[in-house]
Amino acid sequence: MSKVRIVLVGGFLGAGKTTLITRLAKWHREQGRNVGIVTNDQATDLVDTQALRAEGFRVGEVAGSCFCCNFNGLADAVAELETHERPDVILAEPVGSCTDIVATVFQPLRHLYEDRFDVAPYGVILKPSHGRKILRNEARAGFSPNAAYIFRKQLEEADFVILNRIDELPTEQVEELAGLIGEGYPGVPVVRMSAKTGAGFDALRDVLDQQGNFGRRILDLDYDIYADGEAELGWLNSSLRVTAAVPFSLDDLTLNIVRHLQQALAADDAEPAHLKTIAISDGMHAVANLVSSDTPAALSHASRSDARAADVIVNARVAIDPQILEQRVQTVVQDVCRAMGAAPLFAQTQSFRPGRPNPTYRYAEAV
Repeated sequence: MSKVRIVLVGGFLGAGKTTLITRLAKWHREQGRNVGIVTNDQATDLVDTQALRAEGFRVGEVAGSCFCCNFNGLADAVAELETHERPDVILAEPVGSCTDIVATVFQPLRHLYEDRFDVAPYGVILKPSHGRKILRNEARAGFSPNAAYIFRKQLEEADFVILNRIDELPTEQVEELAGLIGEGYPGVPVVRMSAKTGAGFDALRDVLDQQGNFGRRILDLDYDIYADGEAELGWLNSSLRVTAAVPFSLDDLTLNIVRHLQQALAADDAEPAHLKTIAISDGMHAVANLVSSDTPAALSHASRSDARAADVIVNARVAIDPQILEQRVQTVVQDVCRAMGAAPLFAQTQSFRPGRPNPTYRYAEAV
């Protein structure tokens, strides 16, 4: 029996991992291949999972901990996909605040499942909005040096770096970022692309199609700094039901929530790593997101539809106390719904700081 090809795509929160995985999944499906996807988060109620399922993909979710700290959960999710989907390829994205993926995920996959899986080169997406500031060592990069440490370590363990969002950047900034990557991580290939438009997608596929002994860049990592960097972020996943007597726009609902959250967090001087909201109704869905304080909120998937009721999920990762974050989210959602003539009913909210990483496995040397 042929091996299942596993493609992991890493990168910081808001780098564009889900957009890229969606494009990869659609391309593989067009080639007649069965595709499975595994998402990962520190809590349940993940926007990415619902958005990918809405696109018709079978998605396994490892929730409540990262792949590295719940490797068995990843293995179980993959096994479930194999049972029901019989995939030719499985696409997976680790939590965006995690690093050390090579030692804790790649190496165990290669060693413990060498007869079942064929692991593709590990690509890490560079997030331009924060990456340019961090790689230039700017004093106000948006996050503390501990969180920036995670960002840099993610790039350090990559087989290749994906310079994303080139459609949104001036040419001189693309060149500067490519130069900064070359200076900081000499010899690491760089793929320039836009996960949104597909520019550079052929080059990405060429790299991912390579065969070889990839995933061998094991980090020298200070877990104390790593843990402090993760704990800087307030983490929130909230699910709710929005209803109204008169139809409202799903697109306006999601985008207004994100826009008003951006304004509220700016008043707190709290840097967003990623805000994302999805609204689902009668098979239609809208998704809006924000990736930094100095970039605009965007409608990443438009439904162009109205509804009297919708299921909504809000995911927020922000450098702020999680209790304050929860208060801001609830206030903003209530205000936005009221302005649209709708009423929200919160079902579940989880807000916390991520705990110290405790990997299931950690390989000190590449096998």
